[in-house]
Amino acid sequence: MEPEYARQYRDLYTRHWWWRSREEAILEVLHRHFPSNAGLRILDVGCGDGLFFDRLAEFGQVEGVEPDERLVDPDSRHRPRIQIAPFDANFHSTECYSLILMLDVLEHLDDPGAALRHAFSLLKPTGALLLTVPAFQLLWTNHDVVNQHRVRYRRRTLRPLLRQAGFAILEERYWYQWTCPAKLAIRLVERVFRRPPAVARVPPAWMNRPLYWISRMEQQTLGAIGTPFGSSLMVYCAKQGAP
Repeated sequence: MEPEYARQYRDLYTRHWWWRSREEAILEVLHRHFPSNAGLRILDVGCGDGLFFDRLAEFGQVEGVEPDERLVDPDSRHRPRIQIAPFDANFHSTECYSLILMLDVLEHLDDPGAALRHAFSLLKPTGALLLTVPAFQLLWTNHDVVNQHRVRYRRRTLRPLLRQAGFAILEERYWYQWTCPAKLAIRLVERVFRRPPAVARVPPAWMNRPLYWISRMEQQTLGAIGTPFGSSLMVYCAKQGAP
């Protein structure tokens, strides 16, 4: 992650319409599969400063792993539950997890298949993985450059990685359909005018709040009926044979 982006990440996560609407959509997915107070053991991969921990605590005990030390406040109350380390074969746990989240993580990795296989090895036999990734290479913009993405996925490129790692896909949905034409327009402008990459900013309130509600309504309508496109892809899966 670019240094400037790392410095602004907390503000973006807590206020920006995209992060706010994604968090609510993820919680809806979890509520479909788990009751509150389910007593899960949860690992949030790429957890940053543990900004999602309080909401996830509804489902059980939460811990995280974050490779970028700049994103973790050493004085945070969540710091004792966050390991600063890459998510690879060197990351171990004394107990298996019930649920692993990889929220917009996979697109940063040089070997996503290895990360998925490692996640599989850390899960209980009935464990589940929930992940999100940016979708469709056609929508690549300077935002992907700033975020140091390797690739944008789609169902047909992500499914083989998950299945080769041993996962059974139980639910998959594209989100943020409305942003696709906007991203295509941005891509065109960036190419024509050769605009340099720039870090995202939180829009003013008069714009930020409506964009949040547009995104939430779309997630519950177009996203729910399986619209085959969107700028983000969510997949919920379990170990092969798990209920």
